[in-house]
Amino acid sequence: MSIKIKFLGAVRTVTGSMHLITNGDSKIVMDCGLFQGHREEYYTRNSHFPFDPGEIDACVLSHAHIDHSGNIPNLVKHGFKSRILTTSATRDLCSSMLPDSGHIQEEDIKYLNKINKRKGLPARKPLYTRIDAEESLQYFDGHPYEQKITIKDDVSVTFYDAGHVLGSSNPLLEIKDNTGPIRIAYAVDLGRKNMPILNDPVTPPDIDYMFLESTYGGRLHSPPLETKNMLADIINSTVKRGGKIIIPSFALERTQEIVYYLNQLFDEKLAPEIPVFVDSPLAVNLTEVFFKHPECYDEEMYDAFKSGKDPLGTNKIKYIKAVEESKQLHKDSRPMIIISAAGMCEAGRILHHLKNNIENPANTILIVGYMAKNTLGRRIVEKHETVKIFGQPYNLKADVKIMNSFSAHADRDEIFEYVKPLKDSIKGIFIVHGEEEQSEKLYNLLKENNFPVHFPHPGDEIELNGNSS
Repeated sequence: MSIKIKFLGAVRTVTGSMHLITNGDSKIVMDCGLFQGHREEYYTRNSHFPFDPGEIDACVLSHAHIDHSGNIPNLVKHGFKSRILTTSATRDLCSSMLPDSGHIQEEDIKYLNKINKRKGLPARKPLYTRIDAEESLQYFDGHPYEQKITIKDDVSVTFYDAGHVLGSSNPLLEIKDNTGPIRIAYAVDLGRKNMPILNDPVTPPDIDYMFLESTYGGRLHSPPLETKNMLADIINSTVKRGGKIIIPSFALERTQEIVYYLNQLFDEKLAPEIPVFVDSPLAVNLTEVFFKHPECYDEEMYDAFKSGKDPLGTNKIKYIKAVEESKQLHKDSRPMIIISAAGMCEAGRILHHLKNNIENPANTILIVGYMAKNTLGRRIVEKHETVKIFGQPYNLKADVKIMNSFSAHADRDEIFEYVKPLKDSIKGIFIVHGEEEQSEKLYNLLKENNFPVHFPHPGDEIELNGNSS
């Protein structure tokens, strides 16, 4: 029996990661992420699966980010009743992140429907609810790194640390076919070396084939050591103007990393110690999960944790859960830093903070992560004169600063260094998880260096013996 891979999501784009691997009767879904983009396409693409979820033997989840995990509640709603295999930390993070995703969708639909009612438009329904998400959690099965887990007689998986976010992994699937075992690595979100808090990424051994991300396949990041100085400059200049710093941030990892750096800046007197608010109930819950999984820390973070220090500055930063506390920030005119989800500015409390601050030139909107096409975050990055928030136009007058050095994704050179040792042994690399321009640049780089590299289109199916359809 031949092994087939079908590329279903985050192919020539960066959201909605999902791929189907089959071997005879065995069917494995790798990730089940939310596609993010225009509202109509968002609903259409996330509501339908190009396979029968009830026939899937397992979902292998690389990490907890919503573009990789966020459509799991729908998978379960449509009949999936098997195990969701992942790391223990990812399981714990998803127990907060997926219900929160359902809640945000319910709240955003309520707000949108108020506007639609005034416009005479029909009411919408959320993609899924908090209850739907909670129902899906019973299928999660968490495991430590580098422990081999049997899925079926012919399929097993081992999780290796990806160094991307807490609990992130490069799963290594081992599948038996007529010619023997085939080992497929899934490096769809690859971390960076020498970043704070987490371990460096690990390369699984004896790889035959690899899914490889390309989010920054043609770009380079600033060195991590420059990050603190850049952040200090932004804080100092905004405070001088009397403004606020609004930071759209993923609740997982990016928020904790920013807080880590702010704590250092304040301790070292490199920036004035203005109020810092993490306005995200989810970020509060996820920060608590961080303290439960020291196995994911790098040496510096682990030593600080064990010695009783406060590396995440929990005593200096105000974590907000209540809606009323969040609303009070709109009335507070002091210079401050507000870190709020969601990271691509498509949902959550960040929309309200942007709505209330985007037209004030004293303020700064600090972009610290990747913004996919057709998102509000991307339009801010591109500095559109006018952007829509909850369907209403706002003039973008706040100063926009972009810091890619915060990125948890490997850049072009870091990706190349990661795969370089595999050159003489790997049989195929599949470029995924990147906008087409970035994916193509990485594809060309690997091709020029004689790697056996493939650049699939959405929906392509490849047999690992080389045939494709």
